[in-house]
Amino acid sequence: MDGSHTRRFFLEPRQTFQRQYEALHAIFVDDEPLERVAERFDSKPATLRSMASRLRADCRRGVATPFFSRTAAGGPLGTVWAAGDRAPRRPTSRTVAS
Repeated sequence: MDGSHTRRFFLEPRQTFQRQYEALHAIFVDDEPLERVAERFDSKPATLRSMASRLRADCRRGVATPFFSRTAAGGPLGTVWAAGDRAPRRPTSRTVAS
């Protein structure tokens, strides 16, 4: 059985959520230096620091991360809110529909 396509799925992630997951996995589980991970995933170190910080905060609050939400497979269709949190209100459009 040729696993080259399957192997590339993990070694060369293309989808955004998978790339983020793999980058955070490399930082937290594999203990790779953040700068090396940023280079490997063609990202800025500041972006990865921000992602790592958000993940730590979400884990402390017990909030599901996008990697494990029901909508993660198809993209971010919604946001998981912590108990008691409310979604921000969107301003209504002031333009008249034509």
